[in-house]
Amino acid sequence: MANKLLVRSYNVGCGDCIYVRIPDNGDHFHILIDCGSLESAGVTKQAIEHLEKNMLPDDPDEPGKKRLDLLVATHRHEDHIKGFDPKNFKNIKVKNIWVTVAMDESHPQAKKTLALHHIATEQMQAFASSGVALSPELSGLMGLYNISNAGATEFVTKTLAEANGIETTFVFAGQSSDDHGIEIADTKIHVLAPENDIDRYYLGKEADERLHGLQGGSSFVREHINNTSAAVPTNISAADFRNLQPRILSNSLAFALDDTNIQNNVSVVLLIEWKNKRLLFVGDAEWEEEFKEGKKNGSWNVMWKERNDLLSKPLDFLKIGHHGSINATPWNREADEHDEVNQIFNAILPLPKAGKKPKAKCVVSTKRKQYETIPDAQLLTEIAKRVSNTKNYLQVFTQNDNNFDPETAIFNYTFMKEYSDEPSPREVGDKGWLDKPQPLRTDMESAGKGQAEINKKVEFIDVEIS
Repeated sequence: MANKLLVRSYNVGCGDCIYVRIPDNGDHFHILIDCGSLESAGVTKQAIEHLEKNMLPDDPDEPGKKRLDLLVATHRHEDHIKGFDPKNFKNIKVKNIWVTVAMDESHPQAKKTLALHHIATEQMQAFASSGVALSPELSGLMGLYNISNAGATEFVTKTLAEANGIETTFVFAGQSSDDHGIEIADTKIHVLAPENDIDRYYLGKEADERLHGLQGGSSFVREHINNTSAAVPTNISAADFRNLQPRILSNSLAFALDDTNIQNNVSVVLLIEWKNKRLLFVGDAEWEEEFKEGKKNGSWNVMWKERNDLLSKPLDFLKIGHHGSINATPWNREADEHDEVNQIFNAILPLPKAGKKPKAKCVVSTKRKQYETIPDAQLLTEIAKRVSNTKNYLQVFTQNDNNFDPETAIFNYTFMKEYSDEPSPREVGDKGWLDKPQPLRTDMESAGKGQAEINKKVEFIDVEIS
């Protein structure tokens, strides 16, 4: 235990709550990377309580409190910061706080990105209060802009630092633990993303143009979406205006999707080098086809261009990004190995040579919900070829339950996008993939247990690095 690094992924449904414990000259250095969920606030509260009582040491400077050496908020989405609530941290002394520089409201190189986010927030909150009926996917999109998420942002960027007598550090690529006065034996923590110039690398001209088109329009959206009593503008007929309302909704949702992708791409990405081991924690960083100047680039592509010296080596551990979504692990199943994205994938998680077994490890914090892409079973089976800690979950479930029926299990469901032109429902999920090795998954490790049993016990996956 003393000579092993521990990564613990708490099961918080579709969200991240990652604890890292690093050996440090007879002691340990304790890190919490994100704490959020798309579930109720109870799951993150439960995880923090468990962390406090079972993993964190007493703080020598404040009797009655536990010591957390570093708290990291990768980006502002609720499935990563929902658990950052004052009630959850009242007994924890936080020594350092790292937050993505994109959440710094005064950051001069993120003015346009911040403006985009604020307008998207206003419009989504307007839709939420309007009573517009939305699909499950779009309801999830709304949740990223709710009032409670704004409260978590305020807490992690300001209130928590004030309560602990420290300053929030807004981190960006090129920095490391050395730059911020953090010393851990045989360890260096590198920040690989986001780049400091947020607008240049992640916004793109198209999103910038859409931003100019919608600036000043939030009040109009709030007044007119789904509001039959709102005054019709005098330069358009009532019938034409009513026909225009769905287009307003569509344009604003597209605008919010732009913002959502950008927020994922400005996730803090940490590379922990401990002794001769390399561990990568990527938040929800996404990839695009290739890096292009002036475009809305994916974080993986930017890192490959700007941080290649640190990124382009095999990993010993990967925290799979965005809960196993297809857009967050750099693998393009439709391209050859020379594709930029596949070059990244083969560099960080190379396929083992014939007769050899992979050595890297990984974990994915996920929940099978009504999202086509989260998690993507084909991606997970591809990752499993490149890591050592995998399971054949169909085998596990059938051994534990003689009545287990993969045809009707919760891992498969019939799904039809309410806003698509698909003629009939179709099945998505893990059907056809459960009999193949997959990385350790928080949802699968808890599967097969009744909800009452899960509620009695905090669920997590531990990965040890020797």
